[in-house]
Amino acid sequence: MGDYFGTDGIRGIANMELTPELAFKIGRAGAYVLSQGNAGKVVVGRDTRKSGDMLEAALTAGICSVGLDIISLGIIPTPAVAYLTRKYDALAGIVISASHNPAEYNGIKFFDSKGHKLDDRIEEEIERLIIEDDRVLARPTGDGVGKRIVHSGGCEDYIEYLKSTIEGDLEGITVAIDCGNGALYRIALKFFKEMKAKVIAVNCEPDGVNINRECGSTNPSIVQELVAKTGADIGLSFDGDADRLIAVDEKGI
Repeated sequence: MGDYFGTDGIRGIANMELTPELAFKIGRAGAYVLSQGNAGKVVVGRDTRKSGDMLEAALTAGICSVGLDIISLGIIPTPAVAYLTRKYDALAGIVISASHNPAEYNGIKFFDSKGHKLDDRIEEEIERLIIEDDRVLARPTGDGVGKRIVHSGGCEDYIEYLKSTIEGDLEGITVAIDCGNGALYRIALKFFKEMKAKVIAVNCEPDGVNINRECGSTNPSIVQELVAKTGADIGLSFDGDADRLIAVDEKGI
């Protein structure tokens, strides 16, 4: 691998290592490689970090500059982006998140059209184009420029998918949840309430900088104590982009 991609996308301290300028180039190179020169759309979601607005704006500009449209899902879990990339027939999906890391970090992670992580060969090609950029990639004009489409229904579509995977409901079950002040803070409560479970939730008030701060999946003692205190049947603790889960039983174990 080269200098950009790690084991789970591109990460760094936002505005210092992962800059808007780099995000612009990542958008251009990634969209071009994953579209294989075809017209289409890219799905983009992010977690609750304050730097997400800045990086999404730059990433969007890069994607649109090579002629692709972007469907902006807003704050939404990483697994939802993987699913919605397939559902919306997108050429690719992108998540702006640094997962369980502190708020000053952020990252950019790609999915292919099937919602799968990229293999090394594709990441290497994206890295090559990030470096070469303007010497290789075209800049369409006029009607050839892509556009940003704000889509507010992504969370609801994902919730409906989750509900479709469960037979019956969760009536009579009490669920304790630590949302880590991250991307799951809306979906979790809505999903479990629609499934008729009783929900006891903490760390559901993100402010842009408190994501993963002494909470979430890297601090499972919080949900363990919450289960013990409330008598919940199960405890669930998520990280900032909700692709990592620590679960405990009714004993907090």
